[in-house]
Amino acid sequence: MVKIVSQIKDPVNREMELFEKKFYESMTSKVALLNRITYYIVNRKGKQMRPMFVFLTAKLVSGGEVNERTYRGASVIELIHTATLVHDDVVDESNKRRGFFSINALWKNKIAVLVGDYLLSKGLLLSIDHGDFDLLRIISVAVREMSEGELLQIEKARRLDITEEVYYDIIRQKTATLIAACCSLGACSVKPDSPDVETFRKFGELIGMAFQIKDDLFDYGETKIGKPTGIDIKEQKMTLPLIHVLNNCSKEERRWMVNSVKNHNRNKKRVKEVIAFVKEKGGLDYAVGKMLAFKEEALALLDTYPESDFKNSLHLMVDYVVERKK
Repeated sequence: MVKIVSQIKDPVNREMELFEKKFYESMTSKVALLNRITYYIVNRKGKQMRPMFVFLTAKLVSGGEVNERTYRGASVIELIHTATLVHDDVVDESNKRRGFFSINALWKNKIAVLVGDYLLSKGLLLSIDHGDFDLLRIISVAVREMSEGELLQIEKARRLDITEEVYYDIIRQKTATLIAACCSLGACSVKPDSPDVETFRKFGELIGMAFQIKDDLFDYGETKIGKPTGIDIKEQKMTLPLIHVLNNCSKEERRWMVNSVKNHNRNKKRVKEVIAFVKEKGGLDYAVGKMLAFKEEALALLDTYPESDFKNSLHLMVDYVVERKK
């Protein structure tokens, strides 16, 4: 998988190196504590899929060119995404992020919340100071939808009455909207008023939907992935395999499942029984089918563009989303 990420990154290697410098510069402050924390954040970066989406989309749409707006757009997305992760760790009371201590674990909640606020404001100002209001709009819509998606999920999880349609609304807002923003922002940075902006928003959204369903499947421990975890069941998160089976089983079975998830989600044996039941009733196969349908829809949009290294990388990115092991 590391090899695939490296292949995806290959056509934008130069841009990604320059982006890292610009991204770090965009975080700087006169407050030494803030600089220490942002240095810690930058040195524990993940695969950086979001900026890769921005640069690959921009280069595909423009025929190989990027500009300063592309770099600013990638920085804004990463600043705001990082801010949401810092806040998420506080909300979830999580002490680890990508195997390292989270900001709240090292510097406590108050500082973590303030750091998240600082990163958010830096992202907004980076757009405002350069008049990138079209890019700012794309990002602001994504932040609003992410918040709404999280709250909709919390509201619905309490009652366990999620339909498949509501589930898609939740993941479209919670997960897919940020990837959609990366892709539309990449297109908008080089061709502001072109139809490509909407095409790539849709492309990113479809990838995001497939990405979240893949995450759902991890909870059921497919043989390729490893042992069942049941973490989502313990946290009463409604995943697609669970929703499909809940909406397609007998009243008695549904009652047992709802009771298991609501009242026995800490019981390892009961959680394993729920996982086994979901598998037996075809929940996993159904979710895999939906994930692959989103993937094919995304690739169909990509196929309307001429062949290039950037198109190949985006194709690889789509494959990676549904084939990743974690």
